[in-house]
This record gives sequence, structure tokens and C-alpha cells, in this order.
Amino acid sequence: MDLQRIRNTSIIAHIDHGKSTLADRMLELTGAVDARDMRAQYLDSMDLERERGITIKLQSVRLDWQGNVVNLIDTPGHVDFGYEVSRSLAACESVILVVDAAQGIEAQTLANCYLAIENDLEIVACLNKIDLPAAEPDRYAAEIENVLGIPAEDILRISAKTGEGVSDVLDAVIERTPAPEGDADKPLQALIFDSHFDQYRGVVSSIRVVNGVLNSRDKLKFLHAGTSHDLDEIGVRTPDSTPVDSLGPGETGYLIAGIKDVGEARSGETVTTDRKGSSEVLAGYKEPKPMVFSGLYPIDGDEYSDLRDSLEKLRLNDSSFTYEPETSGALGFGFRCGFLGLLHMEIVRERLEREFGLTLISTAPSVAYRVTKSDGTEVVCSNPSELPPAAEIVSIAEPYLKASVLTPTDYTGTIMDLCQTRRGEMLKMDYLSPERVEIHYRLPLGEVVIDFFDQLKSRTQGYASLDYETDGYAVDALVRVDILLHGDPVDAFSSIVHKDKSYEYGRKMAEKLKELIPRQNFEVPIQAAIGGKIIARSTVKAYRKDVTAKLYGGDVTRKNKLLKKQKEGKKRMKSIGRVDIPQEAFISALQLDD
Repeated sequence: MDLQRIRNTSIIAHIDHGKSTLADRMLELTGAVDARDMRAQYLDSMDLERERGITIKLQSVRLDWQGNVVNLIDTPGHVDFGYEVSRSLAACESVILVVDAAQGIEAQTLANCYLAIENDLEIVACLNKIDLPAAEPDRYAAEIENVLGIPAEDILRISAKTGEGVSDVLDAVIERTPAPEGDADKPLQALIFDSHFDQYRGVVSSIRVVNGVLNSRDKLKFLHAGTSHDLDEIGVRTPDSTPVDSLGPGETGYLIAGIKDVGEARSGETVTTDRKGSSEVLAGYKEPKPMVFSGLYPIDGDEYSDLRDSLEKLRLNDSSFTYEPETSGALGFGFRCGFLGLLHMEIVRERLEREFGLTLISTAPSVAYRVTKSDGTEVVCSNPSELPPAAEIVSIAEPYLKASVLTPTDYTGTIMDLCQTRRGEMLKMDYLSPERVEIHYRLPLGEVVIDFFDQLKSRTQGYASLDYETDGYAVDALVRVDILLHGDPVDAFSSIVHKDKSYEYGRKMAEKLKELIPRQNFEVPIQAAIGGKIIARSTVKAYRKDVTAKLYGGDVTRKNKLLKKQKEGKKRMKSIGRVDIPQEAFISALQLDD
């Protein structure tokens, strides 16, 4: 195909600004989907995406418009899935930046726009939802010009819901997007930008051909994995998978090569032909660094190997989470998983349960701490149970974030109060307009991962938006709080908290477990401890059984004999008794502060 007729573009925006709805109208307008088959958010194929109303996975589709081919990628908007956006931008020459005409620029609008500018992509800016009574397109066009430097007259006014102005967006993409560069005569170089596992066909990979031509009869070589495979099928998504004979430079599509080992077709892999192929590896992607860690354990211990296989298959589709095996005295065998954020953690767990039929427990989220020991060595601990004994610790450093919060000026005070209580340090404040302000804070990640986002939304009635990036480590007064049941520490309940908040955390946890742990035949003390020092305690009272109920009158020595026998039995039970903690208690206790 003539390179001058190809356009590769991606839709980027903040959450709920209308990316997927705009993609729907484009599918209708270009005739890619029949009107009778059309449904809302057509490209969101996962049940989870449809239920939550959010895009989780990038989706690519090929559209025909006025003799040109537009390869369009719909991306997620949530900060936790920013990695999906960065991968899609590597396969494009331009982006369609969508801004809600009733809300204006939000945190992810800025983050995604700066990402596109870093990649030297052409930006086609649109103000969406102009059909809303609250829409103020002129005001927000001026705000976009002021903040992002895009001239107000170049910003398109559209309504993805009604379809108004959508044809202008496609025209602007054709007009402003540079044609892809590539040489059909060079050896084949194709980049895998996404993959998923199909249980009938093996690994299905989304690819962008950079140089050369990929033919359906080629034998392929995967340069990173160092393996070769016969090609089963190549094709394009229109949006249904349509097989083709060849894909040339600048084109995007999919390939199936009967790959069963999911490690061989990861995102960022370079594909070439087995004979006379290229030896140059394409740049690929930066590996994302997990920020939040949590243990995933099967409720039924027999499902451990199923969980391992499921994680391996899911990792192919979502390479932004990590996992490694770990064991817990309380929960058995499981995996320590690293995620990009709390929503990401929730989605991965839910996908494992739905797509692979597992039942899982996840431990409380924690972050990776750097511990300097007295012998001068440094260790990284993502699990509180890995922390060395207190006597060996010189200092503990925790990860920090640079967070930017966009909010109406009315809520400035409440946001500053929230950030200060989370040990935040204010960096600067920028007024985007008289009504809107961007506040920059430096915050400890451990204070953000729990319920910071929920608090932010509730305190600002949903108007504030958050974006963040990592900002190194800093030493602080941190301690590990252990929870002891009957004198034995339960590793699943351990947590690393700031010294000032440790007493409150220990007291809350002891009180919560007192309600959750059922009564046993003996008294169960629940204690919170820092090192050898007990800081809080509560007690689950023992069952009281009346062993003298069968007696009537008679000699008091018989009664004393029975009570003495019961006392000895309880004492023996106490020394060898194991506290039974039901799974519900684990789940409830590990849920964050209600």
C-alpha cells in the first residue's frame, strides 16, 4: 500500500471525556460497523470494561476514509493505565486530544498531552460534548491555548454523542498527520505493541510494521526471545479480524504464529523473517516500574499452579504488572505482585477471578522500602515481613511522588488539608484561570495508595483530578507494626507505618480483629507490637460451658472436681491450641479503613 495514504493515530483524554464514544462515531461514519451491529463503546470488548464504563486495554481498528486508511487506537484514560497509552503512542504519528467542553483540562489531559509532545506527535485537539447545556467551548478553548499552546482557532468543536463535527476530526487527521516512514525493500522489522492469549489459537499479537513487508507465508524470527515460528495468519482489525496476504511498512495489524509459550511474544518484541531478516532490534518500550505491591493467594491451596499459569497468561496481555512466588504462614503459597496503582491491582485481581475462574485473597497494599542495615548494605522490602530485625536497621527510606491536583479554586483549602495530613510538602500552585488551580505536592507513596484518591473525590464533590509521577526516595521515621494472635505474629496483618501513626493503626487493627475472630474454647489475646513492645491489645473471650449443669444437689467436691478438670483441659488447649481465623476475617481485616 502507498505510504502516503496511511495515517496512524491514537485517541487520548482524561477519564470520561468521550474517547470510546468518539471511536464509536468514527466506526459508524466510515462504515466499519453496520448500524444493526452497533453498540455503545464498541471497542471495549471486556465485560469488566463495559460494567465499569472505563477502557482498560488499548484497542486498534482500521478505518477507510476518503481513499485513505486510518489506523486508530483507542486508549484508557485512568492514570494507572498510562503505560497502555505510552505503548500506543509508539505506534502512531499523531494523536486526537479530546477535552470535555463542560469540564476543561484535567490532570490526565495534561499528562497524556505532554507524553505526545515528548514523542514528537502531531496533536489534533477537539472540544467534545458541545451539545451539553453546561458546555463552554470558547472558555475552554482559551484555556487549552493558554496551558498547552494550541491555537484556539485550530481546536475542533464536536459532539461524539450526536456525531456533530466527527467528519471534521477525520479530515483533520488526514490533513495534519504525517504519513509513516518506512522502506518496503529493507529486511522486515515489526514491533509488537500488544498481545493476548487465545486458548484455541495461542498468542495473538498486535503489530506495527516499520520496515519491509510481512507476507502470510513467511517464517518469522523473534529477536528478543531468539525463537522462530511458522506464520499461521496475518490480518487487520476492521474491527473484526480480517486475514490479509501481506502487511507493508506503516501498517498495523495482528499476527498468529501458533505460539504457546507466552514469554516469546511480549510487548516491545521485534519480529523479522527467519531468512534474510534484520538483526537490528527496534527501540521497544521502557519497562514500567510497579508502585504498589500486594500478595495474591488462592483460597483453595490446590489452585496454586492454576494461579501461576493464569498470571503468566495475563502478563502477556498486561505486561505492566510483576509477580514472584512467596509464602505466608497464615495464607500458604501465593505470589507477591507489583502494580501501577490501586485500580490496576483491583482490575488484575478481578480479571484473574473472571477469566480464569480463580478465588483469591489479596493482602493489604504496600510499597517498596529501601532499608539500610548496620553493616552498610541496602535491601529493598516490598513486604513488611521481609524487614530485618529492628536492631539491624539504620534507616528506612520510602518512595515519594510528585502529585499535581487540578481543582476548582473553591476546594483549594480542603485539598491542602488532605495533603498536609498525608505528610505532603507543597511545591507550587498555578492558576490556569480565575476559577481553576493546579496544586503541586510531594507526597509519600505509602500515604497515597490507600484511599487518597477516594478522599480527594469526596472532598471536592468529584471535581478534582489527580496525576502523579515518581520522585525518588526519602528517609523517615518508619516502623513495622506486627499483629500477634495468642502470642504468634500473623505475617499477613503486618504493616509498615509512620511512627506517629503506629499507635492508632495498632489500636484500630486490634479492635477490628476482635470483632472478626470467632470465639474459641480458650481466651485469645490480640496484640499490636513494634519490635518487642506491645502498643495495643484486645481480647476475644473464651466460650463458657457449664460443666456442672448435670449435677443436682449433692457433694460440692464433685462440682470442684469437674471445674478443676475443665481448667486443666483449657490450659492444655491453650498451650497447643491454634487460633482458627476464618477467610472472611482476613478479607475484612485486609480491606482498607472503612
